[in-house]
Amino acid sequence: MADIEKTIHTKENTICIFGTGDFGRSLGYKLLQVGYNVVFGSRSQDSTPLLPKGVEIMDYGEAAQRSSIIVLAIHREHYYFLTNLSHILNGKVLVDVSNNQKVNQYPESNAQFLAQLVPNAKVVKAFNTVSAWSLQSGLLDASRQVFVCGDDSNSKRLVMDVACRLGLTPLDQGSLLVAGELENYALHLFPMWRLPFFISIGLTAFFFFYCLITDVIYTSIKEGKDYSFLIAVSITNRVFPIVSLTLLALVYLPGIIAAFVQLYRGTKYRRFPHWLDRWMLCRKQLGLIALGYAFLHAIYTLIIPIRVYVRWWHNNYLISQVRENKTYEELNTTLAWYSDIYMSLGILGFGLLILLGITSLPSVSNAVNWREFHFVQSKLGHVTLLFCTAHTLIYGWNYFFDIHYYAWCLPPAGTLSLIIPCTVLVLKFFLITPCIDRKLTKIRQGWERSPKHRK
Repeated sequence: MADIEKTIHTKENTICIFGTGDFGRSLGYKLLQVGYNVVFGSRSQDSTPLLPKGVEIMDYGEAAQRSSIIVLAIHREHYYFLTNLSHILNGKVLVDVSNNQKVNQYPESNAQFLAQLVPNAKVVKAFNTVSAWSLQSGLLDASRQVFVCGDDSNSKRLVMDVACRLGLTPLDQGSLLVAGELENYALHLFPMWRLPFFISIGLTAFFFFYCLITDVIYTSIKEGKDYSFLIAVSITNRVFPIVSLTLLALVYLPGIIAAFVQLYRGTKYRRFPHWLDRWMLCRKQLGLIALGYAFLHAIYTLIIPIRVYVRWWHNNYLISQVRENKTYEELNTTLAWYSDIYMSLGILGFGLLILLGITSLPSVSNAVNWREFHFVQSKLGHVTLLFCTAHTLIYGWNYFFDIHYYAWCLPPAGTLSLIIPCTVLVLKFFLITPCIDRKLTKIRQGWERSPKHRK
């Protein structure tokens, strides 16, 4: 009796891995570290120095009999040999870790295909979002999430227990029908970043060429002067803050549009348009890109005093003052106020933007409750937008509306950058007025306008 119990315990503590490739070897080494016995099934039983010490290697049939959990670290095209082992695999948990070369490569997912080949086995999809490199590095620099799906709840629990023991975080995604989505997920290249990336590139290109026209081409044609050297720093340092401010405004604009849609409909129980849903889902990415542009603006601003053009202009100004014997004994307090407020608002806006970026990190957002997170991301977020907009307004207060600064009737780029942020702030001020805010709060708490008045 004791021998039988020992055999059962050994079987439960043994993991079988089919395949001796990079992922199979890395997973086997990690399983050994956490106390599992590991046996490899392979076409060749020859020992290899690449396999971790302490594992056994044998043919597929013999290896499958040693464990109730079998990890298939092989490609889909090699699954067909499993039909010859169907009598051995009956009732066993088959963990499919495979991915494809492209999205929706086959009509059905690899896990569903496996379930059709071995119908009496319990197929579980897991570990396909974990790389061999992350297992080798000890999971220190990689995501710990493991998506798990399968039709048998007990089998999923066993696999999730293994994931937990490995130091991973398993997430139950449902039945095996979800396997296709999990396999496609592993192939997506920054899916939530594509739209923010294209928006950022589009805005950067637009404002860069706009500044190129107004600052370089216009001056070259009208005055015959070559200011092309401004492209490297001056124009770049003008584009970065403009794009950063615009992206920050685009973070909060969809929420305002959604509020007006709910006010118009008189209910929250209707889906927003698809474009608005997609826009709202990428607000975090837009904000982080805005933070990146703000960092670049801060760095470029620090190098302004050491630029050759700035030093040349400053030296010529001093020489002209000496030659003309002119001095300014009194401090221009108006200019001092203007300069100090401009810099102070920029520093405050940049500091709050960093705070928004930090609180968007999962490790930080998980440590605060929803009210705290909403306060930082919404309330402080709009304050950040206000400070950054005021920073831009004060910077250009003397030329935004001066026709002499308009090149070919084109307003300065800084003027264009204020359109979306000012629109967002004005609309937000309208929404927080007591009468509108009360009505919007009622709608978001479940109140609905009577059907005959609802649009």
